[in-house]
Amino acid sequence: MSVRINARELESLLAATPASQNIMLTGKHGIGKSQILEKFFTARGERVMILFLGQMSDPGDLIGLPRLDETTGKTLFMPPYWFPTDGKPVVLFLDELNRARPEVLQTIMDLTLNRTLAGRKLPEGSRVISAVNDGEEYQLTDLDPALVSRFNIYEFKPTTQEWLLWAAKAGLDSRVIDFISENPEMLDGAAFTREDQGLEKSPDRRGWERVSNVLQTNEVTPLLKIVIAGIVGMPAATKFFATINQKRLPSAKEILLGDFAKLQTALKKCSTPELASVNESILRFIETKSYDEKDDAKVSKNVAAYFEFLSGENFREAQAHFANLYSSSLYPSTMTFVIMQCPDLYKKITAFVKSI
Repeated sequence: MSVRINARELESLLAATPASQNIMLTGKHGIGKSQILEKFFTARGERVMILFLGQMSDPGDLIGLPRLDETTGKTLFMPPYWFPTDGKPVVLFLDELNRARPEVLQTIMDLTLNRTLAGRKLPEGSRVISAVNDGEEYQLTDLDPALVSRFNIYEFKPTTQEWLLWAAKAGLDSRVIDFISENPEMLDGAAFTREDQGLEKSPDRRGWERVSNVLQTNEVTPLLKIVIAGIVGMPAATKFFATINQKRLPSAKEILLGDFAKLQTALKKCSTPELASVNESILRFIETKSYDEKDDAKVSKNVAAYFEFLSGENFREAQAHFANLYSSSLYPSTMTFVIMQCPDLYKKITAFVKSI
């Protein structure tokens, strides 16, 4: 059984793993492996070199081209473009490891064991991290057990909540964020086998980001619907447009910056899953500071009123969801805001969690 980690756990794992140990991340394509790695190590002042091994047709693409040393009469390899020549350590991210040709994989063996490539040693403190796709739908190269044994292996599966929080911080279109919040099963789409996939298009995280880019620069027209169907597939596109054309849930902005009393009628008609989506949108709104600082008082007043609204007899499950989500480590800025700006609400949430 594989060890599964989410995005927050991946960052903790990267910090705890010595540079001398190799890490392999397995998972679907388009789930943000390279983005998280690059952001994490860049923030620590470490260089990240991403090599797409599946695109390399020859070992020379990895180890560099040979040349003759006229002094010794021996063949040497010129350093490839990515190799650090300043003596400073590097984080080498070997993406698409199990798409590489067998002859390219052979050059990885010494690199993973001794940090050496074609007789040239990586600077002390350098790291080697790889990523592989895992699933029947991919055309992959079998990895040598001796190579696999040199990696600490983890299945990387970031949660929907983590993606939604990232999407809000990245400024993705609110219609995409709201749709995935209400339909989390649409984030990564269906799991296909290689036999039944063909050219069937299934949504993924990269695809929804592209959908957001299209929506932000175009009006919704029949042609746009066709464009989006080509990005995430017809079933997902059909459900997406059907959903955004329906009466939507009250937004976090309306709840926290508007007249909360006027929204209670609409909120009372929401089901528990719908209120769970509203809960997440409120916490994301505060976490990403999607409002002016001058509105802090209004936000603190309305978030307290919203939690009080959830204390009604029919909404206890939604209130428990809000309290547990708030108490998680996913929204640290929101937790700080509530402690500092809404001390009474903080006491209520703490007491409620203890009572569960």
